[in-house]
Amino acid sequence: MTLEVLAQVVGNLKANTLRSVLTMFGIVWGVVSVVVLSAMGEGFRRGNETVLRELGRNIVIVRGGRTSMQAGGERAGRRIFLTVDDARAIAAESRLAAVVSPEIERGGVTVKSLYNNASLDVTGVEPQYQAIRTLDVAEGRGFIDADNDGARSVAVIGADVATQLFAERAAVGQTIHLGGHPYTVIGRLRRKEQDSNYSGPDNDKVFIPFEAARRDFPRTDADPGVVSDVIVTPRPEVLAGMPAILAARSGRIDDIDWPIERDIRRILARRHRFDPDDRDAISAWDTSLESMMMDSMIGAMTTFFLVVGLVTLGLGGLGVMNIMLVAVRERTREIGLRKALGATNAEVQHQFFLEGFALTFVSGLMGFLLAVGLCALVNLIPMPARFQGLVLTWPTGLLAIGVLVLVGVVTSTYPARRAAALPPVEALRAEA
Repeated sequence: MTLEVLAQVVGNLKANTLRSVLTMFGIVWGVVSVVVLSAMGEGFRRGNETVLRELGRNIVIVRGGRTSMQAGGERAGRRIFLTVDDARAIAAESRLAAVVSPEIERGGVTVKSLYNNASLDVTGVEPQYQAIRTLDVAEGRGFIDADNDGARSVAVIGADVATQLFAERAAVGQTIHLGGHPYTVIGRLRRKEQDSNYSGPDNDKVFIPFEAARRDFPRTDADPGVVSDVIVTPRPEVLAGMPAILAARSGRIDDIDWPIERDIRRILARRHRFDPDDRDAISAWDTSLESMMMDSMIGAMTTFFLVVGLVTLGLGGLGVMNIMLVAVRERTREIGLRKALGATNAEVQHQFFLEGFALTFVSGLMGFLLAVGLCALVNLIPMPARFQGLVLTWPTGLLAIGVLVLVGVVTSTYPARRAAALPPVEALRAEA
């Protein structure tokens, strides 16, 4: 039966070549649209996740600001300097913070190796900082608690720093001088494709233990305990509740006092004697907001792409229905003769249904193979950081197959019923 149906489909296609090609093109293009546009949305989603991960996905960068409200007998306009004790207080008191890490930054430090020297940024960090800021080591090792507790003179350098100081030579194990202080390189970071930062690209930085930075590069604008900023990672339940808060505010984020920021401000307000409602007293850059808004935008874009693809595939399905209705009209005498010889309505309906479904499925298979090939060709081209190419996934493939089957069933059922409903006498009277 299958070979007979396929032979009949081929015969119909040959009888009306141009019309058949145009009909098949509609299905082919519809499947290509569904697959390629869905793959494009997935590529944007993964690219965005990668870029946000390079900075540190879902982190809050907290820095001191300037008060705008009077509180506790203190005037407005007072500078707030964050200290290492503030970081410890946030870690101990905040119920919403998962990881807290202070950071000390010094720019323009003269860094020398045996082969070259440069003016670079030196950053003091604690071991937990490496995970939340994705400081992945490509060679050597990262910092451990003993490095920080003992204020060891060890350094992890960025990829570009390694090239600048050592060219193609191995950097791990070498000694560099940071502002005259000797440090041993224990690790080299992988190259990061970082298109956003808050103090310069990590590729261009030298990282040292936080306690070593406090000893050798203390901040000079206040007491030695002052830090450049504090990095906080919210707990998962905090992140899970953010979309609901955003939805309640109709998508406006400027005036939302997010729970994690409010909690941090509450702790610091008590320590620095400013009003907890003073949002200018500290600045907090919450990258999870960027992540949430970007995910929402990419989700809307992917939905739009999917709708466009489905509409295109639906129009192709209408073409299949049209050619099958024409086939029913042209084969009226054949239908009448088969019924006169004893064929039942179910048998006639079954034949025309299989013919329409086979036409749809063959066209869809051609479209799917064409889409896979197109994705493979496009992915050979270098892509920007926020786009990882046309990414095919199992859900995309299953969606294309599922929609194709649905279109085949819907577009084949009506012509098949029309064919089965023809009375034998009227069918035999019809002219060829």
